[in-house]
Amino acid sequence: MPVDDDARIVVTGLGCVSAYGIGVAALWSGLMAGRSAVRPERFTLGDLVAEHPAALLRDYDPARHFAPAILAACDPFSQYALIAAREAFADAGLPATSEDPARTGAVLGNASGGEASREQSIERIIRSGAMRREPLLVPRITNQAAPAMVSIEFGLTGPGMTVANGCAAANHAIAVATMLIRQGVVDRVLTGGSEGNVRFLTVRAFGALKVLADDACRPFSRDRRGMCLGEGAGILVIERADVARRRGAAIYGEIAGVGMSADARDLVHPSVDGAARAIRAALADARMAPDEIGYVNAHGTGTSLNDSTECAALKAALGDHAFRVAVSSTKSLHGHPLGAAGGLEMVATLMALRHQAVPPTANYREPDPECDLDVVPNEARALSFDAALSNSFAFGGLNAVVAVRRHPAA
Repeated sequence: MPVDDDARIVVTGLGCVSAYGIGVAALWSGLMAGRSAVRPERFTLGDLVAEHPAALLRDYDPARHFAPAILAACDPFSQYALIAAREAFADAGLPATSEDPARTGAVLGNASGGEASREQSIERIIRSGAMRREPLLVPRITNQAAPAMVSIEFGLTGPGMTVANGCAAANHAIAVATMLIRQGVVDRVLTGGSEGNVRFLTVRAFGALKVLADDACRPFSRDRRGMCLGEGAGILVIERADVARRRGAAIYGEIAGVGMSADARDLVHPSVDGAARAIRAALADARMAPDEIGYVNAHGTGTSLNDSTECAALKAALGDHAFRVAVSSTKSLHGHPLGAAGGLEMVATLMALRHQAVPPTANYREPDPECDLDVVPNEARALSFDAALSNSFAFGGLNAVVAVRRHPAA
């Protein structure tokens, strides 16, 4: 834990790609308007068809962002990471090529790597009966492709790695990046997550688990029926405060603490105790009392078990203060982008901290006695607060919570 201001870890740049379009401004505008990006979608593989609502990028033309040689090596999940990283680097006031490459790393999360490229290859095999020569298929689909491409583009020679922890991947990546800076391995890390895997097989697989909603994602509402998948990327530039100050960087806030835990119980049924341990660990790491938290960006998937478990975990970790905290799920608006979720949600949380306003939980219709917290139903809210939590809980009971707070220079 940093003990002086110079060693604190601050956020100096944000970038994102979401179903609202390219850029942080598009995401923030959509969230604060309570405008859902989820639409009915149709997915095919050969003659097979799956239909489900999802939050996908529309009117996205990769050729506008990448040269053909780069596209040949980039699955959509890497494309989204690169686009968001460019915005974050520019927002942080950094040059296109890192000024200190050995002291800058790239730690990104994703759930399943190049699922789009895998499925496209399967489609070709189904249609032609043979696999055409695709020498770049392996580097396109590997989970590490996104941080590799980011490192190549910006010339980063510090540590580069992927954290593939499903729905908690981006928050785990932020935690790893934070620890790398604390340990003095690097001064700056580009971190967060990206995902581009809303395809036929993914939709069918989640459908088989019976966790997909058939109309809209309604977190914490009694009539909730599941999640709506999404895609995109949320990327942060985080760095030591003294490094940021020396170059006159603007600051969004401080990564105050990280907390991680494993339920060690079940692959699909979340544990109140496991989630609460991660929340308590983030608070302890940040040296914060529960009553310092003003907002929680919840994992809030809209599934019956997840939402009630998360509310119980917040009560267990925050005590009575849980009833005084604003808790919202932005997945109701931008969908659930799996390994990118924590990245997009951290962008939303830091923007909320900057603007002193929190996005709503959309599509909320009726109270659930098991989710009896202030879930900011349907309308954004002005809110004065200095610290927030962002929760991510993955299948297998792998939990990651990040605590952020306002920094004096913000």
